[in-house]
Amino acid sequence: MHPGIERIENRTYEEIEVGDSARVTRRLTRRDIDLFATVSGDINPTHVDAAFAASDEFHGVIAHGMWGASLISTVLGTELPGPGTVYLQQSLRFLGPIALGDTVTVTVTAREKHAQHHQISFDCRCANQHAQVLIDGTARVIAPTEKIRRARVLLPTVLVQDRGAKFRAMIARAEKLPPILTAVVHPVESNALAGAVDAAQAGLITPVLIGPEERIRAAARAAGIDISPYRLVAAEHSAAAAQVAAQMAHRGEVQSLMKGSLHSDEFLHPVVDPGNNLRTDRRLSHVFLLDVPSHDRPLFITDGAINIHPDLETKRDIVQNAIDMAHALGIAAPRVAILAAVEMVNSKIASTLDAAALCKMAERGQISGGMLDGPLAIDNAVSLAAAKTKHLVSEVAGQADILVAPDLDAGNMIAKQLEYLAGADIAGVVLGARVPIILTSRADNAQSRLASCAVAALIRQHRTGRTA
Repeated sequence: MHPGIERIENRTYEEIEVGDSARVTRRLTRRDIDLFATVSGDINPTHVDAAFAASDEFHGVIAHGMWGASLISTVLGTELPGPGTVYLQQSLRFLGPIALGDTVTVTVTAREKHAQHHQISFDCRCANQHAQVLIDGTARVIAPTEKIRRARVLLPTVLVQDRGAKFRAMIARAEKLPPILTAVVHPVESNALAGAVDAAQAGLITPVLIGPEERIRAAARAAGIDISPYRLVAAEHSAAAAQVAAQMAHRGEVQSLMKGSLHSDEFLHPVVDPGNNLRTDRRLSHVFLLDVPSHDRPLFITDGAINIHPDLETKRDIVQNAIDMAHALGIAAPRVAILAAVEMVNSKIASTLDAAALCKMAERGQISGGMLDGPLAIDNAVSLAAAKTKHLVSEVAGQADILVAPDLDAGNMIAKQLEYLAGADIAGVVLGARVPIILTSRADNAQSRLASCAVAALIRQHRTGRTA
């Protein structure tokens, strides 16, 4: 057998003597509790909620005890006797709770052998790091009579995903702020209207509904949505609604803009109109914010919606806008990966040249507030293992917060792939204007719409210096 392969070997009935023992040591983590609950279907709060268990005198005694009992089976099935063991019966006492973070040692000791059917009785014991016995009892098994030696089976990696957890935390933070007065442009379909009302009910925005009055009211009636608490500003059609909203933002009557049931270019056209004075010295750019369940931090992806083939100067603004957004969300020094297909600068691949130039611009202070590295392929941007394999050493490689795509196609595809293939929730905002702009998709779910509104509220808080 290859020396790098771990082996598993049993001890037969004849090899085991009374008094022989084996043990295993494990630490109880949150992931263990979640996995056990998922596989068993046991969502009893005394088993899955450590705080509840600690406060309950009776049920707290058996909290997470079944996890400890499963470790006894593990020792018997893999160590002593090991492979080929048939479990017959078990009698256990649960003497104390196994708390989250406890390190327990499970020991089984051969107590009595029964020759007639090759059965063995074992004393079983589970103790924590303080030598406190939490479980004791006995188990009876049929021990194997034939020797088994083989490679240990590699168990599959199981991801316990709490979808939307990062967004929920961000939304909760934004809910502590005053609602942001938001012009909702042309919400003539139920999903756009519902998104605005949901955000209002969560305390994130105070919507001003702008568009054809009868169409908005008809959409509300069809969806059973009460819009009576909200101001409605009549506008003849979608283009007019976008213009009215931009003018209101210019006059300071609203603090943010939110896309309703119209195309993005029509929605943003008045924003870039010099007459409405909403432009800054930066180009507008779009940022997708993604909550990827399998990833340990939110991901910013830019630009996947506005700038089709950005030149170097536009990319500078795209990067700076995303860095400023990360600051608003509480990331003091965001790591920025400038993406390309390869990690080496190649004169035939324009995106690698732009990446190198952007990194140099950051060194010279033309981009500030973040750490840049590039060119980086996406695997080397988000995976430390991939970066290590390719000998890429930097503060960004493998742990990027912001992914800067080479063009709109790439940015949009990366974001949508993560949404539909990796179960990510996705929010979207436009930066570079004097007010935050909430750019949602018709396919966005309620959580994503709330998250987009939360981002806008946090951006405004950051700009005005208000505290949550």
